[in-house]
Amino acid sequence: MTDEGERVLVVDDDEALTDVYAAWLSDRYDVETATNGEAALENLGEDVDVVLLDRRMPGLSGEEVLDRIRRAEYDCRVAMVTGVRPNTDVVELGFDEYLIKPVDQNELQEVVDKLLDRLAYDDHLQELYALTSKRALLEAEAEDGNVELGEAYEDLVDRIQELRERIDSTMNDFGHDDFRVAFRNLPGKNTGSD
Repeated sequence: MTDEGERVLVVDDDEALTDVYAAWLSDRYDVETATNGEAALENLGEDVDVVLLDRRMPGLSGEEVLDRIRRAEYDCRVAMVTGVRPNTDVVELGFDEYLIKPVDQNELQEVVDKLLDRLAYDDHLQELYALTSKRALLEAEAEDGNVELGEAYEDLVDRIQELRERIDSTMNDFGHDDFRVAFRNLPGKNTGSD
């Protein structure tokens, strides 16, 4: 369960769909909606935790909005929620999760919860989760015959391996006391030493 006050921005050019998503999420999160890229960027601030973003919209596309979010270095997680089937072009996009419409309420809530949990992770771990999500997405599409994996996919796999090795190396350098200190103040965790 998440803490109150977590803010989700739903962006889709279909106003009826943004209203449905907002209704599904509003009992758990503070939800705002935008029906175009310009409005999304106007509503975006440091207090937005998760953005649910359609990929294809008139005016500023979801990809352009995502690029601006990343260039401005907002500390939010982004899930593309779209009818656009992914191709290897997704490797270069800075999203954290990718959902293919139609999505149901449970699926939407689960991805928001997952992305909120990731906000506490360090940058390398967040990147690892985003890249492994892309790899799984592309492998599923390849298995269905919708995409051919190539050099971009291989580069993705190499980056995942590099991040895993970096994280493993960091974890190996941690001693018992380092773990105790690192996880002592996690919400909902009681180590018995406080």
